[in-house]
Amino acid sequence: MPHNSKSVCIIDDDNMYVNLVSKIIELKKLSEKVIVFNNGKEALNFFIKSTQDKEAEEDIVPQVIFLDLNMPIMDGWEFLEEFTKIRDEISKKIDLYVVSSSIDTRDIDRAKSIKVVSDYLTKPIKLDDFEKIFI
Repeated sequence: MPHNSKSVCIIDDDNMYVNLVSKIIELKKLSEKVIVFNNGKEALNFFIKSTQDKEAEEDIVPQVIFLDLNMPIMDGWEFLEEFTKIRDEISKKIDLYVVSSSIDTRDIDRAKSIKVVSDYLTKPIKLDDFEKIFI
């Protein structure tokens, strides 16, 4: 049985994908809470705010982030650039997975070369990928 994360964050503007991933997490009891942002800017603002409230950080910062690359307002690449700047201010361990439909090796290599990225997953995420993440 996979371990249960207190919270998971999905940063993606595709509502069907978000609903599917949320439902899998709920049915498999992988997390108590799913936090959703439709673009990188909303998510970045959330993480910046969490760095300003150290007491609440443990409760509000998710252990796992699923980040899409192609979104309006602030895409995944821009989010990663800004998140990297504030990551050290967050004491909690976070596993960040870039999740994209792109199979371009340049995107995969670029994402994996970023320090805060745990891995690159191709959409749709397979059930065994979830199991590896939450073990």
